[in-house]
Amino acid sequence: MTDPAQPRLDLPEERDPRLPGPFGVGRWAAGFRDFLRERQRVLLIGEVTNFRRARASAYFELRDSDGAVPCAIWTSDLDRLGLPEGALRDGSEVIVAGGPDFYPGTATASPSFSFRVSYLRLAGEGDLLARLAALQAQLEADGLFAPQKLLPRPAIPKTIGVVTARNSAACADLLAGLERRGWRGTIVWADAPVQDRRAAGAIAAALRDLALIPQVEVAVVCRGGGSLTDLWAFCDEALCRTVALLRLPVISAVGHESDRTLIDDVSAVCCSTPTHAANEAVRVNVGAAREDLLAGASSAARAASVAIASRGRRLAELAGGPGRSLRSERARLHQMLREVRASSTRGYFERGRLAARHGLVLSRKAAVATAAERTGRSTLSRLGRATEARMAQSMQQERRRLEALAVAERAHDPERTLERGYALVAADDGAPVTSAATARRRGRVVLRFADDAVGARIERGEDVEREA
Repeated sequence: MTDPAQPRLDLPEERDPRLPGPFGVGRWAAGFRDFLRERQRVLLIGEVTNFRRARASAYFELRDSDGAVPCAIWTSDLDRLGLPEGALRDGSEVIVAGGPDFYPGTATASPSFSFRVSYLRLAGEGDLLARLAALQAQLEADGLFAPQKLLPRPAIPKTIGVVTARNSAACADLLAGLERRGWRGTIVWADAPVQDRRAAGAIAAALRDLALIPQVEVAVVCRGGGSLTDLWAFCDEALCRTVALLRLPVISAVGHESDRTLIDDVSAVCCSTPTHAANEAVRVNVGAAREDLLAGASSAARAASVAIASRGRRLAELAGGPGRSLRSERARLHQMLREVRASSTRGYFERGRLAARHGLVLSRKAAVATAAERTGRSTLSRLGRATEARMAQSMQQERRRLEALAVAERAHDPERTLERGYALVAADDGAPVTSAATARRRGRVVLRFADDAVGARIERGEDVEREA
C-alpha cells in the first residue's frame, strides 16, 4: 500500500495492463480485511462526534484538529465497560484501544472501513466524570441523599452560617441577595479555601464548627463557577458524608447553573447561584412582607373605624329594642288579664245558672227514683210471698214423691226378705252362691241372716244320710 503523504510517482507498472489478476472483488476485499486486522493494535485519543447506537454496534467518529477516524464498538463490549449513563456522547474526550477493520460488504450491502474499538475510557475531565458518577451512585446507595432534605428549615432564620472565601464574588452576591430580601439577622462567617487539595477538609471542619453553635439555624456553602477540576473539592466523599449527617440544614450554591457537584446531591437544597441561595435561606421576602403587613394593618385600622361607627349605630338601635318590646308585652299582658277576668266572671255566673238548673233536674229525678223504689219494694214483697208459697207447695210434692219411692225401694230390699226368715248364702269373698254345686265346690260358705252372718261347712250328701 502507498503512503498518501508521499508524492505520487508515475510508474510504468501502473499503466501496464499485465498486472496480477484479475481477482474477484469479494476475494480481494476479504484479503484486504485480513490484511488490516493483522495490523498492530494501538491507542487513539480524540473527541466523539456523530455518536449513534444500533442493535449490534455503536458508531461514532473520533476527531482531533488534524483528522478523523470512523469507529465502531460492539454493543456487548460497550455495556461491559460500565460507563455512566450519557458519559459517551458527542463532545466527550475518550481514549480507545483497537485496530483497523474492513467490512467487505455483500451484493446488496455497502462496504465500510472502521476502527474496531475493543476498549474505551473517558479521558481528562471524562475520567473525573466517571469517578463522579461512581461516587454519586455509592452515596445514593448508602442513603445519604435524603437526611438533609428531611431537616426542618425556618422561613426567616435569625442566624445564618456562611462557608465561603471572604471578599469573593459569590460572597458579595449572597450579601446582595440577603439585602434585597430585607433580612436583618446575624451572619456567622466560616472562612475556608474553596479550591485546592486542602479545601474539602477545611469546608467540612467549618460546617462542623457551625453545627456546634446553637444559634445557627441554617448554613450556606457558596463558590463561583469553574471547571470540574476547580470544583472537585466539593465532590470529596468525606465532605459529602459530613454534610449528609449534620444536624444543621445546608444550602449549596457551588458554581453556575450548568455546574454540578456531589455536595448538591447531599445538601438540603441545591441552588444554581448565591442569589438563589439567599432566597432559599430566607424564604420570605422580609421587605415585601413588612410592606404587606403595614398595608394590612392600615386596612384593618380603617375597617375597624368603619365597623366601630356602623356597629355603634346598630347597637344604639338595638339598645331601644328591649324597652319597646317590654312595653308591647306589658300592654299585651294587661289586655289578656282583663279578658281573663271578664271571662272568669261570665263563667262564674254561667256555672251558677247551670248548677241551679242541674239541681232542679236532680230533685225531680230523685222524686221519680223514690216513687220507683216504693213501687219496686211492693212488687218485690208480692213476688216474695208468691215464691214462698210455690216453694212450700213444691217441697210438699217432693216429700210425697220421695216417700213413695222409699216404699217401693223397701219392697225390693233383700233385707226385708231376710226379716221374713230367709238367709243369703255367700262365699268367703262376699260373692253370692246360687247353686248347691257351687257350695260343695267352695266347701265353706257364709250364711247371712237379718241380724248377723255365720259360717257353715258343706258336707257331702252321703255323709249327711249316714248321720241321719
